[in-house]
Amino acid sequence: MKKDYGKLALEQTKKTKGKLEIRSKVNLESREDLATAYTPGVAAVSRLLAEKPELASQYSIKANSVAVVSDGSAVLGLGNIGPLGALPVMEGKAILFKEFAGVDAYPIVLNTQDPDEIVKTVKNLAPGFGGINLEDIAAPNCFYIEDELQNLGIPVFHDDQHGTAVVVLAALINAAKVVGKEMKNLQVVINGAGAAGQAVAKILLGFGVKELILVDSKGAIYTGRGQLDRNKEKLAQLTNKDRVVGQLDKAIAGKDVFIGVSKAGLLTQGMVRSMNEAPIVFAMANPNPEIEPALAKKAGAVVVGTGRSDFPNQINNVLAFPGIFRGALDRGAKRITKEMKLAAALALAKEVGRPHSEQIVPSPLDKKVAKKVAAAVYKAA
Repeated sequence: MKKDYGKLALEQTKKTKGKLEIRSKVNLESREDLATAYTPGVAAVSRLLAEKPELASQYSIKANSVAVVSDGSAVLGLGNIGPLGALPVMEGKAILFKEFAGVDAYPIVLNTQDPDEIVKTVKNLAPGFGGINLEDIAAPNCFYIEDELQNLGIPVFHDDQHGTAVVVLAALINAAKVVGKEMKNLQVVINGAGAAGQAVAKILLGFGVKELILVDSKGAIYTGRGQLDRNKEKLAQLTNKDRVVGQLDKAIAGKDVFIGVSKAGLLTQGMVRSMNEAPIVFAMANPNPEIEPALAKKAGAVVVGTGRSDFPNQINNVLAFPGIFRGALDRGAKRITKEMKLAAALALAKEVGRPHSEQIVPSPLDKKVAKKVAAAVYKAA
């Protein structure tokens, strides 16, 4: 019988009252301990950092701290469920940071969805952190917010965009090997043109994929279609060169790869059957995929990946963001660059020595992965 992970999560969280706690790194057992950790000793550290703020990473938690920030406007596949709806997910991200990369991450949910107010708030919070992980913020606001925060002097990374893109690229590199196709020759359809879909499209185009179609709720995107915002219009100029018109069923026919970052149940077996020989299906909607893996395989898919922990080939951001931030923090990087993201993807792909249909990415529980990604990012920074 399949386990009800939702029920288990509710039971666990009610019992533990959240996933996080704060623990002291120093002893507080004597007056001397107290005088050193707090007053009067702490005043010396405060004076030092007031005079030399550049030393904050040596004399405070800033060196190893990341703020996980969300407005709750695009949480998983659940949509706009607000800050309290986002809080359990941000807690989850925080424990993944700690467990896999030793990074102290703090969930921060904001009671506003005004992009300028979010930018202002994050700027005001930034001095206490070594990095900012933006999470579950809907497009197009997420693009604006991330761009406006790039000059904070610490890395700012929208995980729904770039974490997803890094892991998808790694997975596709290995999936292409399994089906015996060249990356540059793959014909790709991305269903979902929000933050994740656009970032995946950009990283694949940058890696040499030439034939790519983005599909949003109104159908295939192409230049002049109308109802396209500025970001989609830019991508329209780089994609769908044959100007395919229509919904997903039209766009996917005769293609090699389906990448879903949309909603549950949108991909049918008939659509999979219409794809090229040995199709690759990444059905990554959470908590439920665009098509169940068993159905995709029955329809002919050779490699199937989802975002879930209870299926093989979990194409999940946990493989990317802990190591990316670990490498960036260790390097003292001021930004996450394209080179750093590409290095992370290649390191992830390399961790699977012999890819096969049931393993195109490393296990999310393999703690060596974050170290390898961190090393690659450190070198590329």
